[in-house]
Amino acid sequence: MLNNNSQKHYLLFFFLILSSSVCAQNRASGKIVDEKNNKELNKVDIFINNDKTPSLTTTSGNFTIQSDSIIQKLKFSRKGYTTETLDITSENAENIFVQLSQAKVSDIQEIVLQSGKTKYKNKKENPAYAIMQKVWARKRNNGLEKFDTYSYKEYEKTQFDLNNLDSAFMKKKIFNKLDFIFSYADSTASGRLGLPIFLNEAVYENYGKNKPDKDSKRTLVAQKTSGFQDNQVITVSAKNLYRDINIYDNTLNYFDIGFQSPVGSDGFGTYDYNLMDTITIRGEKAFQIRYQPKRKDVLAFQGNLYIDTDTYAVLGATLKSTQKIGVNFINSVYTQVEYDNPDDETFLPKKLVTEFEMSPFSKKKGSKSIIAKRSVDYSDYEFNKPLDPKVFKRTEEEYEDKFTDKDDAYWTKARPDTLSKAEQGVYSMLNQLQQTPKFNRMVKLVETLGSRYYNAFKGVDIGPIFSIYGRNEVEGNRIRLGARSYFGLNDPWRVQFYTAYGFKDQQFKYGVEARYMFNRLNRFMIGAGTSRDIVQLGGQLTSGDGVASRSLSSSTFFARGENISLSSVNQTNVFAAIEPWKNFQIRVDGVMQSIKSAIPEKFNLMYYKDGQLRQTVNDSHVTISLIAKPGAKFSQTGIDRYQARNLAPTIVLRYTRGIEGLFNADFNYDKLQFMFNKPFLIGSMGKLVVNLEAGKNFNTVPLAIQNIIPANLSYGLVPNTFSQLNYYEFVADAYTTLQLEHHFNGKILSYIPLIKKLKLREVAFIRGAYGTLSDASKAINVEGFRYSAPSEHIYYEYGFGIENIGIGNLRIFRVDFNWRGNYLDRPDISKFGVKAGFQVGF
Repeated sequence: MLNNNSQKHYLLFFFLILSSSVCAQNRASGKIVDEKNNKELNKVDIFINNDKTPSLTTTSGNFTIQSDSIIQKLKFSRKGYTTETLDITSENAENIFVQLSQAKVSDIQEIVLQSGKTKYKNKKENPAYAIMQKVWARKRNNGLEKFDTYSYKEYEKTQFDLNNLDSAFMKKKIFNKLDFIFSYADSTASGRLGLPIFLNEAVYENYGKNKPDKDSKRTLVAQKTSGFQDNQVITVSAKNLYRDINIYDNTLNYFDIGFQSPVGSDGFGTYDYNLMDTITIRGEKAFQIRYQPKRKDVLAFQGNLYIDTDTYAVLGATLKSTQKIGVNFINSVYTQVEYDNPDDETFLPKKLVTEFEMSPFSKKKGSKSIIAKRSVDYSDYEFNKPLDPKVFKRTEEEYEDKFTDKDDAYWTKARPDTLSKAEQGVYSMLNQLQQTPKFNRMVKLVETLGSRYYNAFKGVDIGPIFSIYGRNEVEGNRIRLGARSYFGLNDPWRVQFYTAYGFKDQQFKYGVEARYMFNRLNRFMIGAGTSRDIVQLGGQLTSGDGVASRSLSSSTFFARGENISLSSVNQTNVFAAIEPWKNFQIRVDGVMQSIKSAIPEKFNLMYYKDGQLRQTVNDSHVTISLIAKPGAKFSQTGIDRYQARNLAPTIVLRYTRGIEGLFNADFNYDKLQFMFNKPFLIGSMGKLVVNLEAGKNFNTVPLAIQNIIPANLSYGLVPNTFSQLNYYEFVADAYTTLQLEHHFNGKILSYIPLIKKLKLREVAFIRGAYGTLSDASKAINVEGFRYSAPSEHIYYEYGFGIENIGIGNLRIFRVDFNWRGNYLDRPDISKFGVKAGFQVGF
């Protein structure tokens, strides 16, 4: 039995317990983290019970919140994350641990309340126009530019599937003894069978800094490829189909062709926009705007934009090509992007998915095709943390064959999502295929056509196969046989040689070269070669000195007029090269050569030296070349590299010093040369290719080692030459040439009825050359009076071409029509000419 004092203490104790319980339900505290990496999250809105406005927006990962009423429920919401709701009791009100998971574009709730296209009297009546105006006014930039330092990871998955398979296709003879592959096929959304044939997974680590100086590095740290680990050409070619895009740009780069962006500031010139609804994406309210091109036969997309209702930032977008997409080998394009928006000025990529349907022949729906899909997940962003300067330097380990090999446990952890059953099967299927002789023979055929060499036996390739037969005025019919050492794409050394025989002059010619690379990190290599052959000099201005790099343009099947300006050249070359920085090469060549006319009675290269008449020029020179290719991508790290096609420029600065007396050389001279070549995307108007070359000989030299404005007498397409010039028509001590070629991608022809159905594309070009030739340079040659430079006026020629000629998806033929602009009073000139050839590209 309790006494009065005990009862008082008991009542006081009970009151304290009750008040403590009530107080606990009026107050809550805890921590909020990212579910994936357990990093603390700030800027989280916390809603109490059923309130419509947040009671607290956190400034760190920890929070404490109080209320005048009892807290029964808390809702946690942050942009880019799924919303979490927790029931609060007295037992769990303290030390709450909240994990928010990152949302995906796939979480978009597409609620379409409106179909078709609403007509407005003008764009100002269109509510979507007002929204897009605010998007353009608040155009965002990639957030990586605003931080002093940054780092993040990429997980990339590239997959190719055979699409639209049927029983008739699977029974074709080509699949005899290969029919086991169809056990790996799976049904697609269309009900047809799809067969995975290629899968590549890659993990990259990215580091960058903007202050005090700008630098960045992207390192491949893990890679797994289905059955093609030893063939990086296939892997890089597959990846090179894709470009990273910024949807805020006016022009989006696909296949190095410009597509108009629906978020670009001039989008209303190409697209119609319709506001469909206000929906929820990852806990954020967003406008859903459907867009479609005003004309179906332009390079544009259709799809949906998801715009934040408060900040007018792009949260996500889908881009799908129209049925009339005018790109070779491509039936359709689909892209899905997802962005995070950390503030009102910037965005960060979260996910990018791009899918192409490719077919070599037909664009018909249901035709056999390849689905090429690439997805990239960006994660683990960190900003303004000190970075060791060593992370920006290349290391030798990165170039080791086993550097990117990781075990299954690594990949299980690295993947954002698990592989599907079909994706898991492709690894087994390709490994099984490689044990099949028939498949290996098919691969060998494809590799032969691609490399132009046939693998005769281990370590030896025969070729190039397309250079076996030729013809010219000196040799008549010419047979050429060559071979090279080849053990793999990453060979550190290469030996190659050829021999040729002319049935008219009954002379053997030859060339041999050996190269060795000591270090794959800086690509330090040396080489030496020698050759004796009939050569068309003057085919290029900024040409290399190496035996293997020399253009043997002496074999032309179809050309206007007779080519008599051929030279007999004996050359020995040694060189050393190094890349101190990525895509920047320093090369030094030492050359000893003798040059004379291959047809003295028709083409005179004789010159005066110390009052004596000579017919052979002996030349010894040293050349230093600086070659930059910023942004270029290469397929492997061996002595020979395959450069993937993109918009990277090529910049060459070359100095040559001739040394009189060295190996009986006849002349001292100095020559400086420069070359710049780059394609530019010009919005929706297409692509402009610019080639600028300039150079100067500072001394008097004979014709054989003079600068020749390059001509093209063949009926084929030869880049960076002048189609209406004759060989040696213009010779210059100093020269400047500019060639502009613009590809309109069908922009003009698409307006012409009937013609537009042919899907032809127009090309316009203009070429110009200016140069000077001194009297001394003319006088040194016996027939110097015949030679001149385009110094009175800039020589120019112009014209247009029609490309994309063909049927279905196979449109690889091009025809050019060329006109000579001036110097029309010269004898034996061609005022107009037609060139044609194959041009494989998208």
